[in-house]
Amino acid sequence: MKILDRLVALTFLRLFVVSILATPPLFILGDLTEKLDDFLDADLTLGEIARGYVFNIPEYLQWSFPMAGLIAAVFTVHAMTTHREIVAAKAGGVSFHRLVLPVLILGGGLAAIALSTTDLVPLSKRRATAILESRNLSREWRSDFVYQTEDGLLLAVQRLELRSPRMSGVGIHHPGRGPDSVALHGEVDRAVWLEEEEAWEFESGTLRRIWPDGTESSSRFQSLRIPSLVERPEQLMEEVRDAEELTYDELERQARIVERGGGKSGELRTKKEQKLAIPVATLVIILLGTPLATSAKRGGAAYGIGISLGTTIAYVLLLKVSGAFGAAGVLPPAWAAWLPNGLFAAAGLVLLARVRT
Repeated sequence: MKILDRLVALTFLRLFVVSILATPPLFILGDLTEKLDDFLDADLTLGEIARGYVFNIPEYLQWSFPMAGLIAAVFTVHAMTTHREIVAAKAGGVSFHRLVLPVLILGGGLAAIALSTTDLVPLSKRRATAILESRNLSREWRSDFVYQTEDGLLLAVQRLELRSPRMSGVGIHHPGRGPDSVALHGEVDRAVWLEEEEAWEFESGTLRRIWPDGTESSSRFQSLRIPSLVERPEQLMEEVRDAEELTYDELERQARIVERGGGKSGELRTKKEQKLAIPVATLVIILLGTPLATSAKRGGAAYGIGISLGTTIAYVLLLKVSGAFGAAGVLPPAWAAWLPNGLFAAAGLVLLARVRT
């Protein structure tokens, strides 16, 4: 049995490696064809374009894991079906479920590897975007921006300097929380970051307080600290990014900020859940593709390719549709992200149960 397990596992891994190496070039070619004019207009050199796509490879690999796993599982099982190796194994007392166990175990391992790259992909994507869209990640200042902290404090900053961390022309706004809270509005000439104390000190400004009963009071100050403002200068430098460039924790943080501002965070929370659901799809799609590959004894490579493409397209369409439902608030974000996995896993278990063992 160990020899048979080794044969199945090595066949699956060989096909997976070939598929995972072949898929990213297809993504690169498709993206390059679409954006080549933009790169030329931006005067990017061939070296910069190549370097940008190198940083995109982790994202392409993560996308490729489910597809490559499916192709490897389908061609492994379908070849054994075509050559009657499954019949021979059954005649020797080995059930189909036991025969494909190495494939499912390896699928779980691949899903774990894909999950481990969840926060690596956004960081690499940022570097790629900075190169291909000519963004400067090393700039020392930022001007005319608004930043909302997790506590709900809103800062309107004219200029932030990173080298000697300071802000100038700062507006402070806090709507207050609850019926008994006090709303704050202030104008500050400058704020200095105190590294040892890890706090911002506001200097020379005016602070207006609005009490729950509607009365107001104003006062001048020479020095002021706000305990809830714990963001470091580097965090204030960060601009709003696409969801694909945010890590799991950053998506949660951004969703809370949107909710505090009265906005809808369905899309962000759905994207956050999909960061876990898509890597797990590697195992789920393998679970579905394994019994599908036994449904016909003939057809050769065309049959295997047809199953792989059809399953992948169906999963992507379902992922897009359920994601749209989650973003619109029709489905809870967790349901929207995990619905394709749930349906495909259920279908895979049903097909596995129906396979003659």
